[in-house]
Amino acid sequence: MNTMTQPLHSPQSQPATRTGAQLVVDTLAALGVDCVFGYPGGAIMPVYDALPQGTTRHILVRHEQAAAFAADAYGRITGRAGVCLATSGPGATNLITGIANAYLDSVPMVAITGQVPQTLMGTDAFQETDIFGMTMPIVKHSIIVRRPEDIPSAMAEAFAIAEGGRPGPVLVDLPKDVQQAVCEPGALRRPEADILPAPTSESIAEAERLIARAKKPLFYLGGGVARANASEMVRRIVEESGIPAVATLQGLGVLPPEHPAMLGMLGMHGHRPANMAVQECDLLIVLGARFDDRATGKLAEFAPHASVVHIDVDAAELGKLRFAHAAVCGNLKSSLATIDFEKGEIDAWTRSTAETREKHAPRYDAPGNGVYAPAMLKTLSERVGDDFVVACDVGQHQMWVAQHCRFSRPQAHLTSGGLGAMGFGLPAAIGAKLAEPDAHVFAVCGDGGFQMNIQELATLRRYQIPVKILLLDNAMLGLVRQWQELFFDGNYSEVDLSDNPDFVEVANAFGIEAFGIERREEVDGAIDRLINARGPILAHVRIDPEENVWPLVPPGKSNAEMMEKRHDA
Repeated sequence: MNTMTQPLHSPQSQPATRTGAQLVVDTLAALGVDCVFGYPGGAIMPVYDALPQGTTRHILVRHEQAAAFAADAYGRITGRAGVCLATSGPGATNLITGIANAYLDSVPMVAITGQVPQTLMGTDAFQETDIFGMTMPIVKHSIIVRRPEDIPSAMAEAFAIAEGGRPGPVLVDLPKDVQQAVCEPGALRRPEADILPAPTSESIAEAERLIARAKKPLFYLGGGVARANASEMVRRIVEESGIPAVATLQGLGVLPPEHPAMLGMLGMHGHRPANMAVQECDLLIVLGARFDDRATGKLAEFAPHASVVHIDVDAAELGKLRFAHAAVCGNLKSSLATIDFEKGEIDAWTRSTAETREKHAPRYDAPGNGVYAPAMLKTLSERVGDDFVVACDVGQHQMWVAQHCRFSRPQAHLTSGGLGAMGFGLPAAIGAKLAEPDAHVFAVCGDGGFQMNIQELATLRRYQIPVKILLLDNAMLGLVRQWQELFFDGNYSEVDLSDNPDFVEVANAFGIEAFGIERREEVDGAIDRLINARGPILAHVRIDPEENVWPLVPPGKSNAEMMEKRHDA
């Protein structure tokens, strides 16, 4: 990896010596890091001692997992590595879920952990854990810094790796003695961005041949489009080619739902027009997606008539789960720029997909007087408009958001896709709002996931971060209950949350404005109040505990075998 050098300080202010901890703070500033999320403790205390002298803002969360989730969301929004900071032992292990979340969703992150002094490493010292070994399967790279003078280059390397190629998390472990040791600071050695290999001319030619001869081509848009910052290019290609498109959970927002080519989300809880198009197409043009099982259903019956053009920055994904007739490996934007999307005659196909989309448009005429969550989410997103950003917890509400909200860009939809980590929503919304202060950031949570990181209401209060929380409360672990209803003979084991607290009172106790609704006629006023609130606010929305997410592809079935709601029931 090539390097560029720059001084950590101007010549006039160059100090004679710096501690390792001061070099951490200096390097964060030199790398342009404006915000870190963390929680102090013994083994990271020297860094916390140096933080007030630096220019990087520190956000004190109330649990290290929240620090990792907030840093994750910051990385998704900005494309730059989010930073989380924790002490050794339990502090470091509390980051692991958030690190795994970033790894599975390809999000740039740098996790900095304190470690016991090197003389105590391996002795089972107080708060010692092998965080290097524990996180090995869920990081792009790990670094244990052994000398203070190595801190600037190690940190710069960590950011370069986290943000380069297919993004992901990098761990930097700092023994306490290294933080406390003194050295003469040298120049910061910043690695130059690696130049990714260009796609082969053979793969490009084969992709163009397959596109030109296809009668039923279909774009399959994944999260890699957002990570490559290629949404505008992909939109232009879709519009110029007229080829219909479907998206994964992470690919939503590349095309807004009203776009004439957009057939919706595919997969287990995907839209019927999207799943039907995949099953009928003769060519899948896969952009930055990995054939995840929640998207494909029964893989052997997924897109059974289709050849595959697969474009991805990670060679390991090409052919991993589905043979690629044209495997195009390289930076997504560069790869797309080299391909001529000259298509054949596809008018009959585009008419057919458009008719299916119109025929199977979602319905919002649910019976009863209670709040119908899909309708409320749709209205909220449309009323906020292009500034709408949502961070979801995991469960039924997550699928309703994906199915019914309007996103102007993929960075507006922050969701735990690969890991499915409950508790993501509130801390992710905090990270998103600090990354993009002018956006209208909403945390959409279920009553189960919300209680996993409910303590972050204190973070909202301390910094007066104007996150809007929409808490959909069915007094159930809804998605688990739905599966128990459909596939476990109605054996509702450990899903009852009817002893939930009064969430309005809980929020008020944290100093957060809050209110509750449970009737449909209250929805418009609640949306207005959320949008117009100047500070953090929580809307507690009681919904029907028996409402299910539809469609649903049963486990082990193909995406053509969707179960759907009976509107006459």
